[in-house]
Amino acid sequence: MEGVSAVPVPPPRARTADSASGAAPDSAGSRRSLAAGLLLGAVGATVVLLASGQTWAEGDAATGGGALPLAVDGRDVTGVPAALAVVSLAALVAVFAVRGAARRIVAALLALSGLGAALSAWAGGSDSTALDEEAARATGDAAATIHAIGHTTWPYVTAVGGLLILLAGLLALRYGTRWPAMSGKYERDGTPRPGKAPRAAPDPDRPEDLWKALDRGEDPTREV
Repeated sequence: MEGVSAVPVPPPRARTADSASGAAPDSAGSRRSLAAGLLLGAVGATVVLLASGQTWAEGDAATGGGALPLAVDGRDVTGVPAALAVVSLAALVAVFAVRGAARRIVAALLALSGLGAALSAWAGGSDSTALDEEAARATGDAAATIHAIGHTTWPYVTAVGGLLILLAGLLALRYGTRWPAMSGKYERDGTPRPGKAPRAAPDPDRPEDLWKALDRGEDPTREV
């Protein structure tokens, strides 16, 4: 019993658990922010594209025979939200194709696309210019007036979609450096690629080898 030490030794399992617990939250947080960014960006762009195709304003144009009901959709009022939604989808994909400063630039573009879509949709919620233009076209009278103008909630639904895209861009700006990028196996980095091992010459005593060589377009009689 003289060689036994009385100093307690901490169990290695506790150290392993501590180190694992220190890395797990960061990895889990990156996955959560990545999933949230993808979901917010995709849902926001979809909402903007769908809502901008709905009726935003309606009214009656005065004509000689009475009132002509008219309606305009979001793309008649402003094409900005739909265009920026397409840009945001492209930026959402590009975030994973670039790294470093380029990723921050693309994330900023994603956020600005959402902000622009939201502001333009909100401004279009009370715009009646498109109705006036539609009345002039339908009646052939540039001075035609619109009565009983009504605005729907679709412009504000579009604005909400833009805000979702904005949130996706802000998440990419904040956590994008932790997100994975596309595989680099297709990138050219100047490193020489390992060449294929030379194929062994077909054995003339094995007909199946000769046929395989012919299928590959090789001359089985050529000596290596």
